[in-house]
Amino acid sequence: MQALAHTQLYETLTLRQAMKKRPGERVKAAGILLMTIDKETTQFLLMRHHNRWDLPKGHCEDGETFRQTALRETEEETGIDSDSISLDPSFSFDLIYPVKYKRWGDQVFEKQVRYFLGKIESKPDLTITEHESAQWFDWAPPHKIQTPTIDPLLNALAQYLHAG
Repeated sequence: MQALAHTQLYETLTLRQAMKKRPGERVKAAGILLMTIDKETTQFLLMRHHNRWDLPKGHCEDGETFRQTALRETEEETGIDSDSISLDPSFSFDLIYPVKYKRWGDQVFEKQVRYFLGKIESKPDLTITEHESAQWFDWAPPHKIQTPTIDPLLNALAQYLHAG
């Protein structure tokens, strides 16, 4: 019963978000690659959809900055208090790709997702709201997880951390 209600809520939110879009407009979203900063091991969090890995992310609301969106969405999707996340001020990564939304049929939108690096002291208990599950992965580049979306972000982060 709870899963059904959650699915209906998610579909309603997705429909509302899609209704705000206009053909030809760029869709903006933001998320966080969350990493632990434990002295013994560094790990990063990925969220699991039924057929792919993802990061906590979502569409920007009117008047919201990418950073505000990233923190809000991460808290909503993981239950991690945004005040406990330290965003690295020097790292962001933009991914731009085409998407379609059911409401718009074959209309293609350009989607821009800006990812930030967020650090937390240790792995908290998660409250997952929009994904099937979540998993912490050891930071041991190079990573081969998901070619079109996750891998480019992880490669860029590896270069950034190596240079720093």
